[in-house]
Amino acid sequence: MQNQAQASERFSPFLTLSREEWSRLRDSTPLLLSEDDLAQLHGLNERVSLEEVEEVYLPLSRLLNLYVAATQSLYEATHAFLGHQSRKVPYIIGIAGSVAVGKSTTARIIQALLSRWPNHPKVDLVTTDGFLYPNAELERRGLMQRKGFPESYDTRRLIRFLADIKSGKPRVEAPVYSHIEYDIVRGERIVVEQPDILILEGLNVLQTRMASSGRPMTIFVSDFFDFSIYVDAPEDLIRGWYVDRFLKLRETAFRDPKSYFRRYADLSDEEAVATALRIWEEINAKNLRENIAPTKSRADLILAKGAHHRVQEVHLRKI
Repeated sequence: MQNQAQASERFSPFLTLSREEWSRLRDSTPLLLSEDDLAQLHGLNERVSLEEVEEVYLPLSRLLNLYVAATQSLYEATHAFLGHQSRKVPYIIGIAGSVAVGKSTTARIIQALLSRWPNHPKVDLVTTDGFLYPNAELERRGLMQRKGFPESYDTRRLIRFLADIKSGKPRVEAPVYSHIEYDIVRGERIVVEQPDILILEGLNVLQTRMASSGRPMTIFVSDFFDFSIYVDAPEDLIRGWYVDRFLKLRETAFRDPKSYFRRYADLSDEEAVATALRIWEEINAKNLRENIAPTKSRADLILAKGAHHRVQEVHLRKI
């Protein structure tokens, strides 16, 4: 069995590191986040400890810092060869994973850690939620029950956004999404102004798909990534995290009079669990199985979680 495992590892495109092996790669990277800092980065149903940051996210920030520095040097060398003045080109990191797996918290922690490195202090974070079609358009297309599926995004607009970022355009705008209203906020924009690093977080950022016309697309969102991360966990754990989050939202955001989900705020515990499980199975699990999980192998790094959102292994693509 050991020989079989070694053979599997040898032919896998990924190098698998246990949590202990990965944590040692932190080297002497200092922890510059406090408990108070971390409290601002948690998800609603996810409490990441400083130990998790030290053992998982600090080694990751060190690796990313090395990659960013190498890419910056490569751009400078290319411009020197061509005799052009070096122009700032943002390093783009994509973060993918299921609903409720904790990718938003991962993105915020990575943003906070990377912004503390001296050679790339400006780190922006954008989610793909803003590139969903507005609800009115989803209704028109019959896609409201497939919100979050690849076809519910204005992928061409997202690609234009990334192309503008990567070309060094001084000011690029992205739409704003409200999780309370469950819709795009008309007239509001996120402004991105030549960051050192841009983190793009979303369900389907590693997706390759057909255009709405049915013709194959020649450019994908991931074509603009310098590095990509997939946050992974067994589906039964993600389902449990989704239900727990739904119950917490019932006590918090769902009670907002503006909330699209206000009707769920007064459900009993039993009704809320049943509703969450139905939504999970009809929408989120289907999207995970059909569209999100199949893209995992396209990532440069996979964070494999176990219970309590604790990362158990890290899979790093071999170079």
